[in-house]
Amino acid sequence: MEAAAASGGGGRWCVVTGGRGFAARHLVTMLIRSGEWRVRVADLPPAIALDRDEEEGVLGAALREGQAAYVSADLRDKAQVARAFEGAEVVFHMAAPDSSINNFQLHYSVNVQGTKNVIDACIHCKVKRLIYTSSPSVVFDGVHGIFNADESMPYPDKFNDSYSETKADAEKLVMRANGREGLLTCCIRPSSIFGPGDKLLVPSLVAAARAGKSKYIIGDGNNYYDFTYVENVAYGHVCAEKTLSSEDGAKIAAGKAYFITNMEPIKFWEFMSLILEGLGYERPSVKIPVSVMMPVAHIVEWTYKKFAKYGMKVPQLTPSRIRLLSCNRTFSCSRAKDQLGYQPLVSLKDGLKRTVESYPNLQAQNQRSISKASIFLGNGHLAKTVLWEDTKQTVTVLLLLAVIYYHLFTCGYTFITAMAKLLSLTALFLFIHGMLPSNVFGHKVEKLEASNFHITQVALSLLVVSILSSMSSPAAFKIGTALAFTGFKAYEKWEDTIDSMVGDACSILLHISSTRKSSGQKPM
Repeated sequence: MEAAAASGGGGRWCVVTGGRGFAARHLVTMLIRSGEWRVRVADLPPAIALDRDEEEGVLGAALREGQAAYVSADLRDKAQVARAFEGAEVVFHMAAPDSSINNFQLHYSVNVQGTKNVIDACIHCKVKRLIYTSSPSVVFDGVHGIFNADESMPYPDKFNDSYSETKADAEKLVMRANGREGLLTCCIRPSSIFGPGDKLLVPSLVAAARAGKSKYIIGDGNNYYDFTYVENVAYGHVCAEKTLSSEDGAKIAAGKAYFITNMEPIKFWEFMSLILEGLGYERPSVKIPVSVMMPVAHIVEWTYKKFAKYGMKVPQLTPSRIRLLSCNRTFSCSRAKDQLGYQPLVSLKDGLKRTVESYPNLQAQNQRSISKASIFLGNGHLAKTVLWEDTKQTVTVLLLLAVIYYHLFTCGYTFITAMAKLLSLTALFLFIHGMLPSNVFGHKVEKLEASNFHITQVALSLLVVSILSSMSSPAAFKIGTALAFTGFKAYEKWEDTIDSMVGDACSILLHISSTRKSSGQKPM
């Protein structure tokens, strides 16, 4: 749809560039719900494709009623940008490339040259106010952590990556453009956005969890972060626009930058753990020093640069990301609170709850149903160990069994004597473990809960002991261990096939038995 056609009718128009992006979608919805604006959504695709909930929600209704319109525009094309801004009073400039792609050419063409085109188009179309979505990374050098920084913190001499550098250049352009031909500008720096609709943070976390890679913590795990719920980010933009729209507010806020956060700093890895736990996955626990990860990240990034042209996907492990995962990054919102009237609408706790609930498809139980082998083993720690669901725990148990074998069964003991000694050692261990405090020298001691012991485990243990007791100790131990760690795993993997084969075998035996009975023969 042409922008000129979309600008017809009553009501004030505003434009959201990159309007199909994560945070931009929430801003579009907030602007439509306010009833103060008709919203023009500008983005790269030739036409807008709505999700089902969007079609049935606020945006779909606004598009049908003419309260919203879509226009295709590439920021690198000045003519397209100007057409998108025709008749608009306010522009929210939110478009930007993926920050994880460390491609200077791409970032410069969109973040810097594209922002120049946005400013020129605003002046050409007589737009009154321009709100630019910047980033806290514009003050991050990739080396030194940031703790409760305010807007007086200068740009670094060297940036963490090309995205941060070009966002800083764009921010400078926007602030310098303030006052040109009556244009008022303001920059918003939202910190670490999260919430429903995010296609990067939560999906990548879950992908790592399902691949068994989410157990690792980069660094010591004590670095603090300021996260911002996406609705609060949208509200920060609305506050900035309202402030600039008043004469007194414009005198204070025009030409300035503002940090926007949830005002609730939290340890970075604790935040990640809360998301993973909320979705049913285990929280990270294994710490890896940055000095170990950084050389690997450099190799991964070099490989990507060499093979990206052949279709290699953007890697998650890059030097800039390692720095981001291991440094403090907290920011003061005092200026935004005092000058823009910003206050988070949604708390961090509620934001996390809404985020987790918005991804039912990524819940751990949706990955696969609990297998019969796991149920048979009690669906507890025994199941996780035998079925190799916790590799570290399984390897530890196998090593322990090897020690038991060589120190008990190779000494010539009978099976009963060896089992008696083993049970005595187990009882002693459990007694000592039960007497330990919950915290020893700063390390948490996890107690064994009653729920970890199931009747199926007891019954299975008695059955196995009764069978193996007829064998020699070494043979019984080796056969029992092999069966436990291969038999159950095989059954878990092919349980439907095995159940079907067993069922068919039982049917055949029953059929033969009934045939013999009917013919007067003795059943087998």
